[in-house]
Amino acid sequence: MEVIYSPETPADLKNTKGLHLLTDNTPNGKKVQILLEELHSVYSTVWHTHLIDLETDEQKKNWFCRLNPNGRIPVVVDSTQHEVYSVVESSAILVYLQERYDQNKVFGFEDPFEKSQALQWLFFWHSAAVVQGNARHFKSGDVPQAAERFQTEMLRIYSVLENHLGGRRGAERDYLAGRGRGKYSIADMGTWPHVSAYRSLCVPGMVEEQDMRARFPCLFAWIARVAGREAVQRGIDAEKYDCDVNRGLVIRAEV
Repeated sequence: MEVIYSPETPADLKNTKGLHLLTDNTPNGKKVQILLEELHSVYSTVWHTHLIDLETDEQKKNWFCRLNPNGRIPVVVDSTQHEVYSVVESSAILVYLQERYDQNKVFGFEDPFEKSQALQWLFFWHSAAVVQGNARHFKSGDVPQAAERFQTEMLRIYSVLENHLGGRRGAERDYLAGRGRGKYSIADMGTWPHVSAYRSLCVPGMVEEQDMRARFPCLFAWIARVAGREAVQRGIDAEKYDCDVNRGLVIRAEV
């Protein structure tokens, strides 16, 4: 969407042309951080990182909501062209960055079928992420019906991924999208940061990690496969992307 800065917009953002990432080291933030790190590995892509302190509700202030009316991270602001443009919603950002900056389609697809498949899995997880959030929220058991409901649904969603990767509905594969065994793409980047946080769902006596590993072997192999990429590890590095650790990159409204 077209951006009109306010007087409160941080100077580092509005006075510097280029590609800007506003983020914090949450699962949604990590998706975009990972893709940018991957693009840097292939194309030497550069960008400006600005960390948002979510604990202070900086993302709800007027200057930020001009970039994203929903008041959430991550946000990409692209001022590399004449018009300044913001992109919101993590999955939409992945699509934008891949199409705009991945000219060789290293992390996307030329074939319409494969491209559609990547979008399908990207959207699948985008809708499923809220279930995982609710499962974590209710895991204390204070509301037993809600805890059971969301844990059961989250395990069902993991089963969908397990069946897809394990070839229960077709050929066994290494990645979510692409012909054959698949190709590492934005579909994986959009899913991995959430699924790799599976331990947050574990509840003693209800959902144990060893039981999850036994039930979802192909999913856990995929988690490890993606985690083995250097750009993925750079993309989740708290020293670089956590506002509590890297205070020098934190931006806030101009007073």
